[in-house]
Amino acid sequence: MGKYDPSRYQIDLNEWPKIVTSELPGPKSRELHSKAKKYIRGLSGQVRLFPVVFEKGYGCTLEDVDGNRYIDFSSGIYVTTLGHCHPKVSEAVAKAANTLMNAHDFTTPIKVRLLEKMMEVLPGDLKGVQLYDSGTTAVEAGLRTCRAATGRYEFISCFRDFHGKTGHAVSLANMTKLSGAGRAQGFYMVPRPDTYRPWWTRADGSLDTEKYLEFYDDFIKNATTNQVAAFVLEPIQGWAGSIMPPDDFFPKLSRFCKERGILLMADEVLTGWGRTGKWLCMEHWGVVPDVVTLGKGFGNGFPVTAMVVREEYADAVDQISASTSYGGNPMACAAALASIEVIQEEGLLEHALELEELFRKKMADWPSKYAIVGDCRVKGCLMGVELVKDKVTKEPFDEAGKLVYQTAFRKGLAWIPAGHILRMSPPIIMPNEVAAKAMDIIEESIAEVQKQLGY
Repeated sequence: MGKYDPSRYQIDLNEWPKIVTSELPGPKSRELHSKAKKYIRGLSGQVRLFPVVFEKGYGCTLEDVDGNRYIDFSSGIYVTTLGHCHPKVSEAVAKAANTLMNAHDFTTPIKVRLLEKMMEVLPGDLKGVQLYDSGTTAVEAGLRTCRAATGRYEFISCFRDFHGKTGHAVSLANMTKLSGAGRAQGFYMVPRPDTYRPWWTRADGSLDTEKYLEFYDDFIKNATTNQVAAFVLEPIQGWAGSIMPPDDFFPKLSRFCKERGILLMADEVLTGWGRTGKWLCMEHWGVVPDVVTLGKGFGNGFPVTAMVVREEYADAVDQISASTSYGGNPMACAAALASIEVIQEEGLLEHALELEELFRKKMADWPSKYAIVGDCRVKGCLMGVELVKDKVTKEPFDEAGKLVYQTAFRKGLAWIPAGHILRMSPPIIMPNEVAAKAMDIIEESIAEVQKQLGY
């Protein structure tokens, strides 16, 4: 393992961030975005709130078509964990693109090197692998594998989880009338522990994990046909706003599932591969899932994902027609392999944990200092700040969330909105000084918005 060297990614904080246009988005951004809007539909809230047009990026920086410079505090959308255009990753993809682009699921030398490297870093006996090109495809494959491995057909997921945008993945999460006539048969949802908004508490007001497990037991007995193949969860909820479980939840849930012959499937598309300072976020709690999905930072922006299962369930993957058109192509394998090597060679797991301490200290007094800040949370380089109208009722403050997002963006911070929750996921290569500057921008924006809203 190497040691983190900040000089590789250091930037001049007199030049970054730097806004050179009189208004944002700038004129070129507005012109290009208006052209795109004639054809593109379904834009994210991130773009709708701030339709800037980015032209290039390097490391933890972005530059738009008007020459405005930003600190990237979102890694795209939790994707460029190693920053933009990391030389090793870019060169590996280019080399593969000039050698062999696609050979379906035939073995290639670069695929073998990737698989062997994955075995080197994955915990426990996670040995059965299939490669894909999107997170939702990996999740769908994981569900089919759970069915094949157990002979059961039902699934339990949690309120406010997000697992993708295809048929059964959608049934694992919140749905609208546009999602279909209803949740797919055999899919159920239950509450999960949220230390800021607990459903069940002890006499002292602290969250009571045991009560959640008691509810799960009762729910399975009375709401399902007792044919639950797997419990499917994000280790930390991303879309919901970086909702982090109490430390005893996953160890207890793992035992709960084992006692009932239910597989534990961890969707680590967002949380895995260094984002929280571990290869898998589940390692923070000493839990090895039966099935795990990887994506986003797995290839640092190149579309490559994976579904991995424990050795005793590996044969089940052979039963589900697991291969896809693009999964495991040489370019994807090259990107994923290079990403693992960069994390190892540059000591980035350790640095992500170092950044966690910086972020934790920066946010420590925000709930007491600002009337609209209800809760702050961080694990590695994954953070959430919850904005509320009242600290007693904890009523979500969506308007404040939108305004803080836009205010910080105008100061040169590119990041992710989520209603009343500020979501942050900076690249794990970010130097401490840059991280501190970004946090200062967020705090300034919270203070300005709080004053603007009359608090």
